Amino acid sequence: MLMPKRVKRRKQFRGTMRGKAQRGNKITYGEFGIVAMEPCWIRSNQIEAARVAMTRHVKRGGQVWIKIFPDKPVTNKPAETRMGSGKGALEYWVAVVKPGRVMFEIAGVPEDTAREALRLASHKLPCKCKIVSKADLEGGIAE
Repeated sequence: MLMPKRVKRRKQFRGTMRGKAQRGNKITYGEFGIVAMEPCWIRSNQIEAARVAMTRHVKRGGQVWIKIFPDKPVTNKPAETRMGSGKGALEYWVAVVKPGRVMFEIAGVPEDTAREALRLASHKLPCKCKIVSKADLEGGIAE
């Protein structure tokens, strides 16, 4: 599972996910990619499941890039615990994704294979996604 090696602070505020992705909204390495259409938190195990689905479908051919990293810790208090007594223990790591963010890229396989691999991967993710090609995103954020 993806997670940072070390962090400055163990626990973090939840924050907001307003606006569109200003960075990471273009396909830089591959030919096809998955773009988020709504804001969400993507867990490290969901990223891993999407990666496995893609690599299995292309039979370990081509190349896959993961362009998001889960660097936000999410805490959780135990069940049936009274209010107060501090913040809960760290439960999992998430990547904060805004609309327009390119999450995965793929290259080195035919277009139909790439699109099917990305479709399978998008089913593992908790937000609405769109499969785009490099030509689609030349003008910037895909609407």
